[in-house]
Amino acid sequence: MSTFDTLGLKPDLMTALKDAGLKTPTPIQTKAIPLALQGQDVLGLAQTGTGKTLAFGLPLVSHLLDAPERPAARTAKSLILAPTRELVNQIADNLRMLTSKTKLRVTTVVGGQSINKQIHQLLKGTDILVATPGRLIDLMDRKAVDLRTVKHLVLDEADQMLDMGFIHALRRIAPKLGTPRQTMLFSATMPKPMEELSRAYLTNPAKVQVSPPGKAADKITQSVHHLAGKAEKAAKLREILSADPDALTLVFARTKHGAEKLMKGLVADGFNAASIHGNKSQGQRDRAIKAFRDGEITVLVATDVAARGIDIPGVAYVINHDLPEVPDSYVHRIGRTARAGREGEAIAFCAPDEADLLRQIEKLMKIEIPVASGTAPKDPVARKPQQRGQGRGKGQGRPAGNAAAKPNGNRRRRNRSRKAA
Repeated sequence: MSTFDTLGLKPDLMTALKDAGLKTPTPIQTKAIPLALQGQDVLGLAQTGTGKTLAFGLPLVSHLLDAPERPAARTAKSLILAPTRELVNQIADNLRMLTSKTKLRVTTVVGGQSINKQIHQLLKGTDILVATPGRLIDLMDRKAVDLRTVKHLVLDEADQMLDMGFIHALRRIAPKLGTPRQTMLFSATMPKPMEELSRAYLTNPAKVQVSPPGKAADKITQSVHHLAGKAEKAAKLREILSADPDALTLVFARTKHGAEKLMKGLVADGFNAASIHGNKSQGQRDRAIKAFRDGEITVLVATDVAARGIDIPGVAYVINHDLPEVPDSYVHRIGRTARAGREGEAIAFCAPDEADLLRQIEKLMKIEIPVASGTAPKDPVARKPQQRGQGRGKGQGRPAGNAAAKPNGNRRRRNRSRKAA
């Protein structure tokens, strides 16, 4: 088994990893870091929860330590683009852990926060700029940031950026960056548009893949409940939550209104719940995630705004109250559990009008999700129900609760998903 000592990292980085209690790299880190340290462009494919942030963060910081000159005002030496505010903050937290013993500066810019404050922060220049594409373009339009000095570009969760329509923003941003530069693109899935993206922005990239695209983490136990409609969903959700009330559970809804209504109903029924979605301010979202991380709340109801922005190892269950319209999103949702080598459980509810969405998900993942209860509509032979506790240790299963392949290219459907978040 390899260790970080064998990857050729600098002493400052080894100290930061030791202080964080990190000794053994994940497979994506083992494969990607040496290539990125050599300056190669990297195309990294790995499921969520496998340590992609450090896979690009460690070599990026290493390169910046080799170029110690301070950045000029309003400039950045490296740029990381991510699709959501939560993911930007998560990446920045990891990078600040790595740079805590150095003079490197990490700056974030996201929507939902004061742009004037961000303009002021950029006046000093920064070594690492972590941004959502939309807010970065706002700052570019105001001439608050000069990207010509960027020599390292990272596109994280690039497939979601495509789903959310950020390709147009990327086409505006990329020509403003410095050349030559190193580009690293990381993703959990590899739809055809991703291949086109990699050809456009990467030069002879080294491809690193540690699991088939669309595959969930091995330690996730999956199941599906076939239900008649919304009323049955509500009852089943409360039944599952009541069976293990202290476990951290992430519940996904399709729309902002639906998430808020679902959360309020759970609170009214005595559950310790909060919600995050696109109608919440950044402060509200940050506070809800912190409370969830700290165990102050045990149920977090979210739209896909949280599918890739929550890195909380303690999430025991992910419940898909509503199946996503984009199959890839299912993989990212359930990737919020079983993180950092832990076990987790993913439970899906499927109403009759969601049967086709379930089929698309199963086609993408090349599996048949075990049935916990009910029968699939128009399915002549009901699949065998999953046994309670299947895939989990004794006493860890929940009563009743244990028991995309081509991506959706429909622009209208992608737009609906983006609006829902």
